Amino acid sequence: MNYPVTEMTQALLGSYRRHGGINHLDGVNLPSRARVEDITKDLLRLVFPGFFDDRIIHSSELPAETALLLDSVAGRLEDELDKAFQSFGASGEKAKDARRTAHSLVSEFLRQLPQVREMLQTDVEAAFQGDPAARNREEVILAYPFIEAITVHRLAHELHGRNAPLLPRIMSEWAHSRTGMDIHPGARIRSHFFVDHCTGTVIGETAEIGNHVKLYQGVGLVARSLAAGQALRGQKRHPTLEDRVTIYANATIVGGDTVIGAGSTVGANVFLMHSIPPESLVLMEDIKVRVMPKRERIVAVDYQI
Repeated sequence: MNYPVTEMTQALLGSYRRHGGINHLDGVNLPSRARVEDITKDLLRLVFPGFFDDRIIHSSELPAETALLLDSVAGRLEDELDKAFQSFGASGEKAKDARRTAHSLVSEFLRQLPQVREMLQTDVEAAFQGDPAARNREEVILAYPFIEAITVHRLAHELHGRNAPLLPRIMSEWAHSRTGMDIHPGARIRSHFFVDHCTGTVIGETAEIGNHVKLYQGVGLVARSLAAGQALRGQKRHPTLEDRVTIYANATIVGGDTVIGAGSTVGANVFLMHSIPPESLVLMEDIKVRVMPKRERIVAVDYQI
């Protein structure tokens, strides 16, 4: 049985005419999500040599392998940034200017990889030292979704800080979809960071996180309100965590003026909308837990039915 393709085509074309705001036709080519994701995978290979390759890389091969991969990443990243600048650059940059800007940005970005690796080593160490279930650092790098999330974040943050359009968000959302951890590339995160379990953690664009901070799953560093929409662009909307802060599972810290003082601990399920001084302990009060004997529990269940 044939499908009514002609009829369906005409219906879609009519939709394209009526709802043009979600079309992208007759303009410059947009960056490719698939290519940006492939570039991100290769950046992981550059940052952690030997961990994400299909074969063993010997030290004698490392100079040639690194040079080849760097050259490949540089060319592809420049292509995608060129498209991004033409699409979203200042006043729609001309093709020649966009290519020049992309080339310069890629050069600056790739020169930062050693510094990114230096920060990531502190994150791996924090994860290993902070989780007694970790058997070795190799397990942390290969098996902990947090390491993938923070690696992509630190890479995307370098691009974001150089005003690269769109690509940092594509990278961050790729990591989000794989790890369950949502970090905006604008968030500023210092050394020895660790998020245990990782899943469901949200860190907003203007969040600032100090050294030796540990979070658990489901923690949200979020804005107080987004009702003003685009009028809030560029304002500090998300909390600041000073050094050596620990925040337990499903706590939510709200607002750009909120500062969690150094050395503080925030307990699970806390909803906090104001600053706290250093060395504070914040807990939920009046939580009642009822433990029922087996016989009483069975009667209660029967009664509910």
